[in-house]
Amino acid sequence: MKLPAYPRYKPSGVEWLGDVPVHWEVKRLKMAARLTDKKVEADEDNPVPYIGMENIESWTGRLLPINPDVVPTGSANAFKASHTLFGKLRPYLAKACNPEFDGLCSTELLVLKGVEFDRKALLFALLSDGFIKLVDSSTYGSKMPRASWDFIGNCVLPVAPPAEQQAIAAFLDRETGRVDRLVAKKRELIERLQEKRTALISCTVTRGLPPAAARAAGFPENPPLKPSGLDWLGDIPKHWEVKQLKWAVMFQRGHDLPTDEREEGEVPLVTSAGVSATHSRAAAKGPGIVTGRYGTIGEFYFVDCDYWPLNTTLYSINLRGNDPRFLVYLLRHLSPLFLLNAVKSAVPGVDRNDIHPTMTVVPPLPEQAAIAAYLDLETAKLDALVGKVEEAVERLQEYRTALITAAVTGKIDVRNTAKLV
Repeated sequence: MKLPAYPRYKPSGVEWLGDVPVHWEVKRLKMAARLTDKKVEADEDNPVPYIGMENIESWTGRLLPINPDVVPTGSANAFKASHTLFGKLRPYLAKACNPEFDGLCSTELLVLKGVEFDRKALLFALLSDGFIKLVDSSTYGSKMPRASWDFIGNCVLPVAPPAEQQAIAAFLDRETGRVDRLVAKKRELIERLQEKRTALISCTVTRGLPPAAARAAGFPENPPLKPSGLDWLGDIPKHWEVKQLKWAVMFQRGHDLPTDEREEGEVPLVTSAGVSATHSRAAAKGPGIVTGRYGTIGEFYFVDCDYWPLNTTLYSINLRGNDPRFLVYLLRHLSPLFLLNAVKSAVPGVDRNDIHPTMTVVPPLPEQAAIAAYLDLETAKLDALVGKVEEAVERLQEYRTALITAAVTGKIDVRNTAKLV
């Protein structure tokens, strides 16, 4: 839908706004909306709905589900169903919403009442890209950056006549709704592709190659099966072994790296979040497999060279002649079993003692290599598809943001769009 511009414009005097329609006004936010700063103490005996920063979706104005049992500690801001909330903490997250009920909210949320703004138009104005960037440029505090009402209230926004505000809000409700539905469908597709990826890995590392891939690799297409003896595993190829994982790969803690195995030089630094920059320290011998002990747990990374594992990791010290790429896929498949043990601790974490006793299947080495090569190829195809869909989601979100900014700043004239629906 190509929309026209307004016939006449005037300078706004504000860099991010540029020119605005000649009959619009530009006003400081504090003159067009009133701040309600009513602090109250939460009452556990009479709980009311509470909105935290985490309950507001970034950039969309959408309120996420709230837990009715949450009672905030200390003071909170009171709001009414007629108010608009705007997050001053980490304003680059663009968190704002129009709740449809009375309640309490975090003191990091400003409670605003439109004076010269239609409520929906105010929400869209607060979510415009230029306004968010301007507010974010004023933040103070490195760990918890926030903006002050003194700055936010003095920011200038365009104020259209009431009827046009309603037209803009209706147009943006309709068009952003269309975009959001497209984004939701694409995210569902991403989820299905990721589920397919997980199922592909699980099936291949526990049942072997599919017939066509087995034939191409020179292995039997449908080998006879035998019971694995494990309820969660079922039948496996008859010539595969079932053994404790420690007989396929053994792990050590990062801080236990023996001194005599260290070498000076630039090597990849491996943390619980994966492989990062090079590090001028000693190295563990590659190839290896690394997983996080705390924080990011349940993921395994293959390192094909010497590396330096931090003490927050577990790293392989003995592959016992097995293919490390296959073992990474196998470990990723088994990770839910390790995570079950992790959540039992006060500080969730995974140790080698959680991993080593796990019973699993171990195919012969040639099949391990073939399975790893097959999964490398097939997961790369799925990852490429996911990447394309994610790019499409990003473009849709950029279009959504640009559309809001264009409408609330008057770069497009949406007054007659009701006739185009």
